[in-house]
Amino acid sequence: MLGSTAQREAVGYRPLLFSIAYGMTGSVGDAEDIVQDAFLGLTRAYQAGTVIDNLKAYLTTAVTRLGLNYLSSARVSRETYVGEWLPEPVVVLADMPGPAEHAELSDSLSMAFLVLLESLSPVERAVFMLREVFGYGYPEVAGITGKTEVNCRQIFARARQRIAAGGQVVGSALSRERRAEGEELARRFFVAAEGGDMEALLGMLAPDVVLHGDGGGKVRAFGSRLAGRLAVIRLLLGVFRRGGTLGVSLRPAWINGRPGAVKYDSEGRVIGVVELDIADGVVRAIHAVGNPDKLAHIGPVSDLGRLPE
Repeated sequence: MLGSTAQREAVGYRPLLFSIAYGMTGSVGDAEDIVQDAFLGLTRAYQAGTVIDNLKAYLTTAVTRLGLNYLSSARVSRETYVGEWLPEPVVVLADMPGPAEHAELSDSLSMAFLVLLESLSPVERAVFMLREVFGYGYPEVAGITGKTEVNCRQIFARARQRIAAGGQVVGSALSRERRAEGEELARRFFVAAEGGDMEALLGMLAPDVVLHGDGGGKVRAFGSRLAGRLAVIRLLLGVFRRGGTLGVSLRPAWINGRPGAVKYDSEGRVIGVVELDIADGVVRAIHAVGNPDKLAHIGPVSDLGRLPE
């Protein structure tokens, strides 16, 4: 069994372990399961008399390799996914902070970046994340993934080229000033959308803004990404107009470290989440998740807009 000292140390690594698992899977529920499996494996190792010199390395290795197994089995389901795929959102409500591991993760991986990671192979994803996102040295990455240090350097170089070609950078922690600016712009954005203020929205959206919607084929959502300021505004105004007649409300939140909101129906059930990618004072991308399978970890899920099975 885990001793009290080892148990406290292991629990202290939970935010890091969850962050790695979520970055590997893009799923909150599966990340939590992977972390739990790693802790169960640790308990069994101690029961078997295994001597563990570096608990952090042991747990990180366990979570990473469980993540690699997950990605290998999830590849087929991702390829057959209906519509555009977005990760399960990590939500920290503005007036009610979430679990510590969720709060820590929120400054690490944006939705746009996680989508880009889907272009990498499982091993490339693991090496790139451990090195670039979590700052592990090549010797550590090699030990965790079971590859040689030279191989890890080559894998990382290939992965970085692919990521750079996709035009995204690692989601870094926002300064207090940038967080405040993002919150204020998000507040004005949702007020304008709810109020049908097209002129205000024109001033807040980049000309080449892109809206990404994930309904998973289970709710009324956009079948493909929508690009261009006028097209996005028309859709937004239509969605918010219908929502207003149905008693839909918004609650400010941080979604994967970016400002946004959670949408609720008139009974307080979750309809979806909206994340805003903001740069240079304008909204450059919008990520909206409505797939009910990706919302249950936030709260009771609404059936509003659900398509008949």
